[in-house]
Amino acid sequence: MSALSDTILLVGHGSREASGNQEILAFAEQWRVRCPDWRIEVCFIEFAPPSLHDGLLAATQGARRVIVVPLILNAAGHVKMEIPEAIEHARAHAPQVEFLYAPHLSACDPILSILKRRLRQAMSALDMPDPTTTGVVLLGRGSSDRAANGDMAKMARWLQEAGDHEMVDLAFTGITFPRLERVVQRQALIGIRQVVVLPYYLYTGTLMQRIHRQVEHLRQQYPQLRFVCGTHFGFEPEIFALLEQRVADLQAGTPESKMACDGCSFREIAHDMGHGHSHEHTHAGPAVVQLHGALEGALA
Repeated sequence: MSALSDTILLVGHGSREASGNQEILAFAEQWRVRCPDWRIEVCFIEFAPPSLHDGLLAATQGARRVIVVPLILNAAGHVKMEIPEAIEHARAHAPQVEFLYAPHLSACDPILSILKRRLRQAMSALDMPDPTTTGVVLLGRGSSDRAANGDMAKMARWLQEAGDHEMVDLAFTGITFPRLERVVQRQALIGIRQVVVLPYYLYTGTLMQRIHRQVEHLRQQYPQLRFVCGTHFGFEPEIFALLEQRVADLQAGTPESKMACDGCSFREIAHDMGHGHSHEHTHAGPAVVQLHGALEGALA
């Protein structure tokens, strides 16, 4: 791929915590080293510059094609609504440039490999690394989009089937339930002696800091339990490989390589009903996400 003809635009969520944004910039720099022939740029959906719209327009400079790659685990409002709308806006401003939208990272075997490795590392830190007495909690952000929460539930089930743990539970830090405290309470009641908390996050930020505070509080609340808290995914090789495969599939025109919501019908209907995003960042909110689910089912 010619660096003068194609731009890879890595889209991060963005964080109020500067260290999280710096990690994404560092990730992009490592990706450039892995793929020196690629022109790789970065933008953020919120909280950090350059914004999604600014990043898209900048990516068109000198480019024949822009490949938009979301660095996001689960598809909810940002992936299904906001990024596609921003791409439409960029298409209108740069009609000479082709825009391709890659799928998000999603629930898949490479992500499972990361979770399995993180679980092994956590178990090795325990005095009694017995999976039959150790509960696991996969802890994610939570969403108003049931499909996004369902992807996390799938990963929890896959993780349980991949090992000997009798209990791999799911918890969320916000928006939906159950929360971490309730899951740990249930595990303690049935005799679990050790708990491994596996954050389902790509990068650090305010939510990761909150998770570590929550686990420290649980240590004080349940002194009879031993807790190990993992870290966010960060610079795992599977993440780089997944993104590279997304780009390669789009370049090759592989069927189903494009993100389904790029130009899908439900967003046009949502616009007609007054639920579209403006070109300034706003959150979709539960109503828009629920609308997405309803329209998606109606159009299936």
